[in-house]
Amino acid sequence: MAAMMTSEGRMSLTGSVMSSAGGSTTRFTTLSVTRPADGITHVELNRPDKSNAMIRAFWSEMVDCFNQIAVDPRCRVVIFSGAGKLFSTGIDLMDLTSDIRQLAGDDVARVSWNLRRFITMGQETFSVIEKCPKPVIAAVHGACIGEGVDLITACDIRLCTQDAWFQVKEVDIGLAADVGTLQRLPRVIGSRSLVSELALTARKMFSDEAKSCGLVSKVFADKEAMMAGALEMASEIAGRSPVAVQGTKINLIYSRDHSVPDSLDYMATWNMSMLQTHDVLKSAQAAMEKKSPADVPFSNM
Repeated sequence: MAAMMTSEGRMSLTGSVMSSAGGSTTRFTTLSVTRPADGITHVELNRPDKSNAMIRAFWSEMVDCFNQIAVDPRCRVVIFSGAGKLFSTGIDLMDLTSDIRQLAGDDVARVSWNLRRFITMGQETFSVIEKCPKPVIAAVHGACIGEGVDLITACDIRLCTQDAWFQVKEVDIGLAADVGTLQRLPRVIGSRSLVSELALTARKMFSDEAKSCGLVSKVFADKEAMMAGALEMASEIAGRSPVAVQGTKINLIYSRDHSVPDSLDYMATWNMSMLQTHDVLKSAQAAMEKKSPADVPFSNM
């Protein structure tokens, strides 16, 4: 499966589901979605002139985009990156302030109810990545601040460039991070002490530390090398059985949030049907013939 970025592989999202068509996407204003190779979808933050700052439209577009990806049988893996000089500076503060000021209600209870609904909408923006059964590879270059960290911690694999840096910025603007970082980052890097330090001081974490603590699994010299590496990795994943790949993601996330006995029980229930796929026999046959999984014609799902 070729790992090349080609203009011919771009997708149109003008329908209810993704369909191949020439040209760039026009439906989304904050995202660009392309298909660089068979089975691979590339989602890109697309406000480079605004440092990919996240506005209200981004929230709804992310949910729409990943709900479509989740049911698109031709997509087996997703790469998520940022256009321009950096990944993202996080939430657009002017947009956030305007949205909060517009919240209505006759009293504190009603204003609070609407504010809670506003916050949960923001949470779903990133939870939708986790709910999507297709693995998502985050490719980060330059700054990844605030909601940028919320985004990448919801992804399955994280890569970055040597010049990348990460910052849990929310305490510097007078609030506690409320759309995923405080819940996911401790599970990603495993050190509550380090998470607390980052979240309470808002200090920058650079790529070498991000690699050593497990926030990212690979560091590349520059964005070009990183995107080539991300495409190569995505091709490896896309070449495997989608039954196996999606089942692996779903069960990894389930096991993160449940006990070992509960997770084993869930796994047994999952595989009592999934083991009956033709993909097992196809994979076994390929192994006996010393073929690569990429040589096996697995059906989409």
